Amino acid sequence: MDRFVIHGGRRLEGRVTAASAKNAVLPILAACLLTDEECVIRGVPRLEDVATMARLLETMGVEVAWRGRTVRLRAGRVSERAPYDIVRKMRASYYVLGPLVGRLGRAEVSLPGGCAIGARPVDLHLKGIEALGAEVRVEHGYIKARARKLRGAGMVLEGTNGPSVGATANTMMAAVLAQGITEIRGAACEPEVADLAAFLNRMGARVEGAGTPTVRVRGVSRLRGAEHRPIPDRIEAGTLAVAAAMTRGQVEIRNCRPDHLGVVIETLRATGAEVTARRTSLAVSGPGRPGPVIIGTAPYPGFPTDLQAQFTALLCLARGTSVVTESIFENRFLHAMELARMGAQIEVTGRTAVIKGVARLQSAQVMASDLRASAALVLAGLVARGETVVRRIYHLDRGYERLEQKLAGLGARIERLAE
Repeated sequence: MDRFVIHGGRRLEGRVTAASAKNAVLPILAACLLTDEECVIRGVPRLEDVATMARLLETMGVEVAWRGRTVRLRAGRVSERAPYDIVRKMRASYYVLGPLVGRLGRAEVSLPGGCAIGARPVDLHLKGIEALGAEVRVEHGYIKARARKLRGAGMVLEGTNGPSVGATANTMMAAVLAQGITEIRGAACEPEVADLAAFLNRMGARVEGAGTPTVRVRGVSRLRGAEHRPIPDRIEAGTLAVAAAMTRGQVEIRNCRPDHLGVVIETLRATGAEVTARRTSLAVSGPGRPGPVIIGTAPYPGFPTDLQAQFTALLCLARGTSVVTESIFENRFLHAMELARMGAQIEVTGRTAVIKGVARLQSAQVMASDLRASAALVLAGLVARGETVVRRIYHLDRGYERLEQKLAGLGARIERLAE
């Protein structure tokens, strides 16, 4: 099990390129199950989560061939069973449910795993599939869905914590081969949902309104193979932007979509960082200690929960008291205890963290609890005095491609060591 060793105190300077969005790539790979023709996905990051999805698809009979960051997939004869041994490793494995029911009329998908950040129920996924006419039951830890023929329907998929990206994507993928028109109200508006729709439309689907609260799908009889390059990763870009601000550095982030980062850019500027947004890049300078802000996570276009931990690390250095409220997941402040080991002053009550800024953080040995918490601890290590060791970075490898190399290229002293 690898660890990062970080010697903090260096300003980050230079240019860095963000990868394609993991949260767009995963459902797009699953969508290749909808056709027996070859699909080509370009610019795919070599992440643990992507490797897990590829292994799952291969287990189900999909031919998967890599060449660099291009992956070719052909789902000829495929199995409807997504086994527990793979699905348990990553929640996004659940994206195969919609394509399987849509194409085969049947699916057996293990209940998913993923980060330990609280309950993430699948009820909205099942609601969407059932609304299209599938019979769904849970047996021995598997979701079993059957349908002679899916039929378009109207439904509301918004849950108690807002729209669900996964449920929107799964229902959309099932509906593209259903008979008639499907209208999904309360749909997730994330750019990754719109990117999935763009890929489906390249395959011959008829999806409208993706990226808005109402998505309409007119079913077609079959889909063809297609080529696609997923959108840039807004979460990686946001993480790198926070790294620049925390280290008082000056960094240009390329392969970036600032239009997907509106509230993030506004929040960075509110802390005092200088941010220049161009069409495909973002330049960030952190001139001094950040100012305090109030943050509340919310579904897109609100503040992303996947950047909450990184901004929490930034606000540990603020001149004053900040308040961060997590409204998406109920157990996503596990990084607070580890940041406290580095001298941060954070008090967590329920879903709210009150952060009293300190002048500097101290080095320590810390342990990551989930993907984004890992990133927060790495960022804290970049500014802490002395040597910080971040353990269990396999979480980080699920969502960031060669993060230590990208940071080192900007001047950080960081290395990966085997335990």
